[in-house]
Amino acid sequence: MARKGSYALLAGAAVAAAAAGAWVARDIRASLGAAPSGERALRVRRSPQFGGTAFRNTVPADVVPPGTRAKVLRELLFGKQTRKPAVPVPVVTPRSGGPAAEGLQVTWFGHATALVEIEGRRVLFDPVWSDRCSPVPLVGPRRLHPMPLPMDRLPHLDAVVISHDHYDHLDMATIRELTRTRAVPFLVPLGIGAHLEKWGVPSARIVELDWEEEAVIAGLRFVATAARHFSGRSLARNPTLWSSWVVAGQRRRVFYTGDSGYFDGYAAIGAAHGPFDLTLIQIGAYSPAWPDIHMSPEDAVTAHLDLRGGVFLPVHWGTFSLSYHSWRDPVDRLWRESKDRGVRLAVPRPGERIDVDDPPPVDGWWQTLAPA
Repeated sequence: MARKGSYALLAGAAVAAAAAGAWVARDIRASLGAAPSGERALRVRRSPQFGGTAFRNTVPADVVPPGTRAKVLRELLFGKQTRKPAVPVPVVTPRSGGPAAEGLQVTWFGHATALVEIEGRRVLFDPVWSDRCSPVPLVGPRRLHPMPLPMDRLPHLDAVVISHDHYDHLDMATIRELTRTRAVPFLVPLGIGAHLEKWGVPSARIVELDWEEEAVIAGLRFVATAARHFSGRSLARNPTLWSSWVVAGQRRRVFYTGDSGYFDGYAAIGAAHGPFDLTLIQIGAYSPAWPDIHMSPEDAVTAHLDLRGGVFLPVHWGTFSLSYHSWRDPVDRLWRESKDRGVRLAVPRPGERIDVDDPPPVDGWWQTLAPA
């Protein structure tokens, strides 16, 4: 009887493992998203940014130029840079309370996730609450600090904005939870609506825009603007559009780069839509091997000036290790360049709420966490 009991336990464990494996496989397939169809596909094909089979940049961009891939792989696997802090990152629990009707505040949650409070409305950019930015639950870049706030404690949101469909900017689990718990509209570049619909977002809550198209949500004007990057959640390259974003109220204006290499489009955006009270600009995950698709910190300062920006708050650093530079290198370089070029910089701890009209002085808090 004991032997039969053991067989039964083993059989049960095997069934449970198979069921768990099937569930994980289904989740991985779902996380890849979906290809646009119907009217969404027609809009993709009509876009000036679509080149017949894929989206393209106005300024050509190599993701990883030929001849550099082996070197990049060696550096990623065996480089000696300090890619994570030696001690925990100080995380701040965001203060509660309603947004100021006339003001402009921003809370950086880590990486590219930020909550902007503009003229009494709240806009959440590129929300990623998962522990890894990957389609596979146990593989891929892992978060270096916890999120400052659980999703269920987020305040009321008026809009969620997505820049592109890479896993560190568009997270299926986060989108599903936001959809389940609140009736918030999602503003996305062309093609990404198909991903969201596959994950359960009602089509009526998806606003899909091409570059220089705009929509008004909760009294704010959202404009999808150009970026220099790429897209894809599988081996297919550039099936969806990538975008930067303008968010404009009656008096205040915010610009978010998403991911981008530097290009002359920033000056055009600044002239057409600026000046901006606040810029949220990507500064991390750069490399000499892919300058076309991720700005260096010095490029980011130039972009901020091109955009006619006021306060510069850096994003896309410190949370996931996505390149072979050291953990603190992006913000060290940014701080030096900003001082040299007279840029007003705010570098909050994750979860720290910043009043754009009265930002605290930069205090170098990150420099005690990891060696230079």
